[in-house]
Amino acid sequence: MASSCRRPEHTAPPEVVNVCCVLLLHSSRMIEIQTQMSERAVELLNLPEGKPCFLLDVGCGSGLSGDFLSEEGHYWVGVDISTAMLDVALDRDVEGDLLVGDMGQGMPFRPGTFDGLYFNLVFISCQYLCPARLYTFFSTLYSCLSRGSRAVFQLYPENSEQLELITTQAMRAGFGGGMVVDYPNSSKAKKFFLCLFAGVTGVLPKTSDRAVPNQVQFSKQRCRFKNMKGKSVKKGKDWIFEKKERRRRQGKEVRADTKYTGRQRKPHF
Repeated sequence: MASSCRRPEHTAPPEVVNVCCVLLLHSSRMIEIQTQMSERAVELLNLPEGKPCFLLDVGCGSGLSGDFLSEEGHYWVGVDISTAMLDVALDRDVEGDLLVGDMGQGMPFRPGTFDGLYFNLVFISCQYLCPARLYTFFSTLYSCLSRGSRAVFQLYPENSEQLELITTQAMRAGFGGGMVVDYPNSSKAKKFFLCLFAGVTGVLPKTSDRAVPNQVQFSKQRCRFKNMKGKSVKKGKDWIFEKKERRRRQGKEVRADTKYTGRQRKPHF
């Protein structure tokens, strides 16, 4: 019974569980973790460098993963069963297009629409673990992905039987690929990624076994806000200008730049 309480999907359907997750959206810790997972997923997708791609984010929730995809210069469509989570995404003014959808009923997109997919299966509901629903999802997903593209799922499996059920239905739908396990020697930091190939055979990416995340490392240098990839610091002036320019290229309405754009305000006491 105790283990069951640690799995929210055992106590309510996904649309209800997702509403509870809204309470966590403003947690800096949640944002940090989601950004790290999105970064790893994009790495596993092996997208062409320097080329914007059209991606599908299933289970997009409030759009935290989508924010990272936008910052990387990609375009995306987000699908989620929870209207409450999508309302939060709309309030956050995310750059992707949003759609209410149940994965068990299939993906309603034209063949070859997307260059890749990211799915963060935070909660695997028992109703999704029905073989028929899984097969419907994977078969329609296979169709809407362009040949040669990849789909990456971050999983939180309860047991090996769940992993086998999910991978079996994916392979039955035509996918190739398999599991990539990061930090395999860590009980807390271990991460499972199902990496699938659509229409081609490929070599599974290497697992990541770098320093375990969240481990405190000390340095004499003060580099807390240093960006190791050379990108603009998030919420900084350059980052704001880049985001506005992306939205203009997408044909969206954007406020004109002024001398106050991106200007930091003094704290009020």
